[in-house]
Amino acid sequence: MTIHTHDTSIAEQAQKLTATMMSQAPAGALSPFTAEQAALRAAGVPAGLAPLGFMVPDMPLVDVNGQSTSLYAMTGGRTAVLVFYRGVWGPYCNLALRTYQKRLLPQLANRGVELAGISPQTFQGSLAMRQQNELTFPVFSDVGNRLAAGLGILTQPTPDALASLARLGIDVAAANADGTVTVPMPTVAIIDGAHVLRWISVHPDYTSRTEVPDIIAGLDALT
Repeated sequence: MTIHTHDTSIAEQAQKLTATMMSQAPAGALSPFTAEQAALRAAGVPAGLAPLGFMVPDMPLVDVNGQSTSLYAMTGGRTAVLVFYRGVWGPYCNLALRTYQKRLLPQLANRGVELAGISPQTFQGSLAMRQQNELTFPVFSDVGNRLAAGLGILTQPTPDALASLARLGIDVAAANADGTVTVPMPTVAIIDGAHVLRWISVHPDYTSRTEVPDIIAGLDALT
């Protein structure tokens, strides 16, 4: 069954993706991920989450060509929607960013709002994410999760989940630019032209993502 991102919510797409993976994986292969997701949901949003009104500091970023830039240089004093994701190795990350390309980006362009994807992976991983999903918005590496740490959205996969990822050929430490297994919780943050955090949506369970209408409503509430 073809999933049409233009008329299907991310939640519906994720549900289909999960069902497909469950049907194709060997028995029990996905149980470490299921347990991890349940624990993440139970723990909820981190206590150290940055509050609205937080002045987001300028942090270095690396573009898909390996060139250094920074958050403030990227936003250029414009309102920006920042999408924090785990990496190109995450199927739900790919699903979400494809949907944002098709359904969110055109609406942001009409408003003069920037859109950027941000992850701790190497710039080569960022480039792969952009190419695989035909993204036209910029994707950056937040080396060492410095920007994500400032927002208080960091987590780490469980040892069981890391072992299962390794069996699937995914080495999170090798994928990350700093060699750690720390990743951001999937998060969408809106910062205004003065770099103030105006809206944030955090999803501890990485199979869940912020829907496009919610992001647009968050933007509309700022005006």
